[in-house]
Amino acid sequence: MTETADGGSGPERPGTRLRRLAHRLSTGWRGDPRIWHRGAVLTALALLLALVMLVHAHIPNAVGNLGSLTETFLPWLGLAIPVLLVLGVVRRSAIALIAVLLPAIVWLNLFGGLLTDKAGSGGDLTVATHNVNADNPDPAATATDVAASGADVLALEELPASAVPVYEKALAPAYRHHAVVGTVGLWSKYPMTDVRAVDIKLGWKRAMRATVATPEGPVAVYVAHLPSVRVKIEAGFTARQRDKSADALGEAIADEPLRRVVLLGDLNGTMNDRSLNAVTSQLRSTQGAAGSGFGFSWPASFPMARIDQIMVRGAEPESSWTLPRTDSDHLPVAARVKLDTGS
Repeated sequence: MTETADGGSGPERPGTRLRRLAHRLSTGWRGDPRIWHRGAVLTALALLLALVMLVHAHIPNAVGNLGSLTETFLPWLGLAIPVLLVLGVVRRSAIALIAVLLPAIVWLNLFGGLLTDKAGSGGDLTVATHNVNADNPDPAATATDVAASGADVLALEELPASAVPVYEKALAPAYRHHAVVGTVGLWSKYPMTDVRAVDIKLGWKRAMRATVATPEGPVAVYVAHLPSVRVKIEAGFTARQRDKSADALGEAIADEPLRRVVLLGDLNGTMNDRSLNAVTSQLRSTQGAAGSGFGFSWPASFPMARIDQIMVRGAEPESSWTLPRTDSDHLPVAARVKLDTGS
C-alpha cells in the first residue's frame, strides 16, 4: 500500500513495486562482497554445458552410442540455460551469470538460424512424407488428411499389407500413379517409372526408388524407413542396425545417375546425428534450409525430435513445414522445392 494525498492509503501500482524490487536487488548485490566468490558449481555446470554442445561431434559412440544420443536431442540442452540463469540470480553469483553466457552463445550459434522463418513463396513441386503407424486405427482418414496437403508426391511408411488397399482407395482420387514396395509406398500426380526396391540390408523391403516425370523433368524419389532405435539402460542408445541401413541408403543415393534427387521418409535419426552422415552429407534438409523452427515430428503427442526427413539434391528448398496430427504417432511433414532446371 502507498500513502495518498489525504493521508490515507491506496493500492500500490505494479510499476512502483517492480522498481522497489529492482532497487533492493541492485543494492543487495552492490553491498555483497561475495558475489564473485560464490556459485562455483553453477559456473562449472555452465562451462560443461557449453563444452558438450561445442564438442558433441567428438563424444564417442563406443559406449552405448552416447554421441548419437546426445546429437539426437542436442537442441533440448538449451533448456538448461534459463535454469542456470535463474539459479545464478537466486545464488547471487556474478561469475555464474557471466558463465551462462557461454552456453547461450554456443546454442544460438548452433540453432539460432532455425528460430527465424526462412520460408519462401516459390517452388514448383510439393512433397510430403508420413509414417502412418502400422497400428493406425483409421487409415482412410489419415490418407485423406495427408492428401489435403496438396502434395504432388506423397510417401508413406510403415504400411501393413492389410491396410494397403485402404490407402490405395482413399488416395486414388488425388493420385493417378502409385507403387508400394514392402512397407513403404509412393503416390504421385505425375507418371512414375523405374520403380524398384532399395536394399538397406534388413532382409525385408523398407526402402524404394522411383523416377517421377515432373513437368520440369525427371526426379529420382527415394522413400525409406530406417530401423528403429531404442534407449536401454543396459545397452544405451541401440542403433547399430539403423546405422548399417543408413550406410546402405547412402551408397544407393551416391550411385543414383539422375542429378535431381528427393529423399522422403522416417530415418529414425536427426540431421545432427553423425551416424546418418552417409545420407546427410549428400543431401540438403528442406527444414534446415527453408523451414520455420525445428520442425519436430516425433512423438506426435509431444514432438521432441525431427526424425521424419525431406532432403534434396539438385533442387532448391522454398518452404518446409509439419502437417496437422493424424492417428499416427508421427507428424506428417511437407516441403515445396524449386527444381533446378540447369544443366
